[in-house]
Amino acid sequence: MTITTAYFPKENKDYFSADLNLVEWLGQYSPPTEGESFARGFLGRMLFSGEEALKKTSVLSGGERVRCMLSRMMLTGANALVLDEPTNHLDLESITALNNGLIAFSEVILFASHDHQFVATVANRIIELTPGGVIDRVMDFDDYLESEEVSAERDRLCQGHLDLTL
Repeated sequence: MTITTAYFPKENKDYFSADLNLVEWLGQYSPPTEGESFARGFLGRMLFSGEEALKKTSVLSGGERVRCMLSRMMLTGANALVLDEPTNHLDLESITALNNGLIAFSEVILFASHDHQFVATVANRIIELTPGGVIDRVMDFDDYLESEEVSAERDRLCQGHLDLTL
């Protein structure tokens, strides 16, 4: 099986540097055989309907840019997603939709997030990088946080290292 990846960067301003409307912007990432109606339909599913699809990328809010970046990722058909803080700038309704979409995604998702609820509902394997090594457990996030075994391993791996926990 071939792995194809799609990356969602925490900082996305470079993707929006050209002065394009949303139909033109998404058209850059759409299959060449698809036209404006395809892009408009896709944008409509991401809550950019009617005249909003002609909005310039230079005036998008942070949440609108995130929705555009997620659209771009979906067009790739990737089977491995790498997401860096995907819930930043999203409202609760958009976070819920993203959460449900990722739960339904049957392939690989590697993500970093400070959103406890998001991590607790999406993650089924936790990989913690410590100064002394890696802790890797197949379990949900809340169980990971409550695990005495994990806590003991973290203490062992961090022994003698500066604690940078905030």
